[in-house]
Amino acid sequence: MVCGTPIGNLEDLTPRVAAALKGADVILAEDTRRARKLLNHLGVRVRMISFNDHNAAARIPQVMSMLGSGLDVALVSDAGMPGVSDPGAALVERAHASGAQVIVLPGPSAVTTALAWSGLEIREFTFAGFPPRKSGERRRYLRKLSQEGRIVVIFEAVHRIDKTLADVEAELGPVPVIITREMTKIHEEMLRGTPGELVVRLREQNRLRGEFTVILDLRPKKEHRP
Repeated sequence: MVCGTPIGNLEDLTPRVAAALKGADVILAEDTRRARKLLNHLGVRVRMISFNDHNAAARIPQVMSMLGSGLDVALVSDAGMPGVSDPGAALVERAHASGAQVIVLPGPSAVTTALAWSGLEIREFTFAGFPPRKSGERRRYLRKLSQEGRIVVIFEAVHRIDKTLADVEAELGPVPVIITREMTKIHEEMLRGTPGELVVRLREQNRLRGEFTVILDLRPKKEHRP
């Protein structure tokens, strides 16, 4: 079972996912410490095994053996949907190839939550995941995105957000940008402006936390909503 988990507020967990986690024989967790907070919230005590980008290759044969023996295995990431900019895709593909039953239980999405919060009229958009970490590669990535001509959503880590926004300004110019962080939590925040303006505002803040969801409005100017 591929289980979508809250992106912040634990109350956003669906009853269906809660029931699945309670009934699972094993839970695969990107970070068992993060997952333990969710399970404690539910009052669930189920065996957990770490499953992340660093150990996936070694874990997959073990998990396939579990599935083959009839165990109910639930896969969760730290937040959101496993396999979408998070670990899990390789395991799901292997499970499909083996003929194992794969069930996806939907949950909250940082992408659609940010888009709905933005107030932009969304007819189509591109989700482009995390930018490359190195500036040169990131700039090439941004140049490619500039050809989309539509709204683009990316993720970025707190310790790279200012560098990425600076590269957006350098490559794409003063395009409209919306950044969100800590969505669904007490201190959720949305900032709007050009990349350069947002870099200044972020650098004025201390102790930034969380992962950023960034909306780049790369539509032709005539399509920008007033």
